[in-house]
Amino acid sequence: MKRHRYTYSILRYRHDPIAGEQLNVGVVLHSPDRLYLGARFRKNYGRLSKAFPDVDGSTLRQDLSRIEKAFERLTKMEGSDLFSIEKNAASFATRVVGPDDGSLIWSDLGSGTTESPEATLDKLFARMVTQYEDSTTPRRTDADVWRPVRDRLMELKVASILEKKTIASSKDEVEFEHAWKNGKWHCYQPLSFDLATVDSIQEKAARWVGHMVGLSSASEKFHPYFIVGKPSEPTLQSAYRRALDFIADAPLQPTIVPEEEVEAFANDLADRVHSHERR
Repeated sequence: MKRHRYTYSILRYRHDPIAGEQLNVGVVLHSPDRLYLGARFRKNYGRLSKAFPDVDGSTLRQDLSRIEKAFERLTKMEGSDLFSIEKNAASFATRVVGPDDGSLIWSDLGSGTTESPEATLDKLFARMVTQYEDSTTPRRTDADVWRPVRDRLMELKVASILEKKTIASSKDEVEFEHAWKNGKWHCYQPLSFDLATVDSIQEKAARWVGHMVGLSSASEKFHPYFIVGKPSEPTLQSAYRRALDFIADAPLQPTIVPEEEVEAFANDLADRVHSHERR
């Protein structure tokens, strides 16, 4: 895929200008080739309040919310002029937050090339802003994602048809906790992408794509289904969508079932079970 140029700048909260103490609170990224201008800003202030106990979190939250909206307005108002080759992330950043705007300052300009500016913005935000943030919200596991499926199948009185099944080839072997045979094996795997970083989402998707590659030569016929749970962190949604696209393109043409479609999926499975039993 073609790589595109981009520039970026980090927004920093400077608590004490004399002491030089500061923490990163946002990122703006500009790619003229892809007609892209994007920005992400901190929503969690736990690390800031630990570093600076007297920080006015409410005011800072309001300031960053206004800055985020200002970038959205800037993109809509300026249209294609945003993507002039002479402009960069800093030229837009300083239009929203000036160089002498008190406690909020911009870093020096960074640059690089990327296949996806949106994905790079997510990575920069995770690396530069939220990497060391304490997580106060428990993350959902694969079992948590499966639980609504299990509960609905129990209501429909078909949960008992599922069993463990190991699919093996000369290259790989995977045990699926939930499977049902109807001509061929239908194997159901819950996947929680409620993870902490872009990299962890990509790595989990890649691991299961690898299993699909390894099992594509299995002698026993089966069809994989992935019941997927999305991240709780809004900034990871684009990484989640890319992970689903990656899995959907894997060998064996797996079926992707988003968690919001679990009830319809369970109802359909129950209908197929009842139809099979009537034969």
